[in-house]
Amino acid sequence: MAAYLARRLTESMLILIGITFVTYALLYLVPADPVRQIAGRSATAETVESIRRQLGLDLPFYQQYWRYLTSLLQGDLGRSYIQRSEVSELILARLPASLLLMAAAIFAELVMGLTMGIISAVRRNSATDQTLMVISFIGVSAPQFVVGILLLYVFSVQLGWFPIGGYGTPSHLVLPALTLGIMGAGWYSRMMRSSMLNVLGQDFVRTARAKGLSKVRVVLRHAVPNALLPIIAMIGIDIGIFMSGIVVVESVFGWPGIGQLAWQAIQRVDIPIIMAVTLVAAFFIVMGNLLADIIALFIDPRIKLK
Repeated sequence: MAAYLARRLTESMLILIGITFVTYALLYLVPADPVRQIAGRSATAETVESIRRQLGLDLPFYQQYWRYLTSLLQGDLGRSYIQRSEVSELILARLPASLLLMAAAIFAELVMGLTMGIISAVRRNSATDQTLMVISFIGVSAPQFVVGILLLYVFSVQLGWFPIGGYGTPSHLVLPALTLGIMGAGWYSRMMRSSMLNVLGQDFVRTARAKGLSKVRVVLRHAVPNALLPIIAMIGIDIGIFMSGIVVVESVFGWPGIGQLAWQAIQRVDIPIIMAVTLVAAFFIVMGNLLADIIALFIDPRIKLK
């Protein structure tokens, strides 16, 4: 296990470095000039060039990236061009809100998705099964910003059950979490249904039924635990989906997380913040996949380390 973890962590480090290179290269090729954003429209050419030299943006790409990478390896995420603050402080201030939203969204999608998947599998080919699969398809297909706006209109504007936006109480968390969770619930319900149908056809399930166990006990005690393995693996991948969708959802609901920070940075071409948010998102994706693989080992001892 120790050797496996060491190898996976080394691979993860290389992946993160590769992501920083690709992201930095793409930002380098973007035609927008961050120096102009800093200096303002009325700045003279001399002022613009002076700021460019101070930030090191007049250097060739490989020198700029090397300076960034060496600073990063020392734990320095850089300084925001626009906010004039340390990027690490900005990220740490916003990260708890994003992690809270992510945890709530994962809980919401698992509750909705697994419940629908189990019911669909148990009632295979029935009207209930078909209805739930249609709902799952709609959830997967609907854009998150559309779902968010609809939830705001119905539950905040019309019914007044939840605040329109903001942060600080459990009621503020419900609608953003549901917006993120609805799409994931659609995927989980379809995957859980498929996994459950496969397990329900296994010999040990038929044996449990032959022993006279109730249908509920067979499903909950024998079928569901064995059907969860692919779901656990998917949760690690899901973190990446959340990190991409959280930018939109946080902007719609005014949620003060790193997604909203990233959106503001993109509008202002604040490269240090964009790089930091991308790196943090990539870190959680890589670690989420690693954690899912480790948990799967404990759930199913038949899995061999590679």
